[in-house]
Amino acid sequence: MHIVIMGCGRVGSALAQTLEQQGHTVAVVDQDPTAFRRLGAGFGGRRVTGVGFDQDTLREAGIEDAGAFAAVSSGDNSNIIAARVAREMFGVENVAARIYDPKRAEVYQRLGIPTVATVRWTADQMLRRLLPSGAEPLWRDPSGGIQLAEVHTSPAWIGHKVSKIQDETGVRVAFLTRLGEAMLPTSQTVLQEGDLVHVMMRTDEIDKVEAAFAEGPEEAHA
Repeated sequence: MHIVIMGCGRVGSALAQTLEQQGHTVAVVDQDPTAFRRLGAGFGGRRVTGVGFDQDTLREAGIEDAGAFAAVSSGDNSNIIAARVAREMFGVENVAARIYDPKRAEVYQRLGIPTVATVRWTADQMLRRLLPSGAEPLWRDPSGGIQLAEVHTSPAWIGHKVSKIQDETGVRVAFLTRLGEAMLPTSQTVLQEGDLVHVMMRTDEIDKVEAAFAEGPEEAHA
């Protein structure tokens, strides 16, 4: 996958190096050309000097071929503008913005832009927004037999009821995150685009559960 990162500070440079090590192609955009020193001589991706929400700059960085975009500059406004340009103008599917102000982060999350507030930022959280896959454990019981996890969900599940999801995957849907807010679903709640699904499941069944969520309902691949 090609990934564009706006901002070459400590966060941006760390993301760029990690993603390149995982085999992705990476382009980093920053207004300050000296910032690219953080990438090191071994970095093989593109270094693009310019404003990260400028469309020509983004095109130079390969945004039209990108599968993910991360806005991690030092400015909240710049990050959210760039994230919206990447998603709305160029149709990038996986977009994430780092936001310093947690209150702003909640507002932008409701606009459909996944945000990671600095106060709770980790590289794992940002990478998960850019490369969603599998299940991310959030809690385990003392015995280790049961866990709560956020599970990457195939778009094929959108429009289906929680009861169907539970019946076919064997999990209990603990809660959904919808437009930045947690909600307790009923069996009749219908999954919507952008929902994050958090489930309780047996730890020894994680591979089976991940596969079921990735494949979608049975009729989708019957």
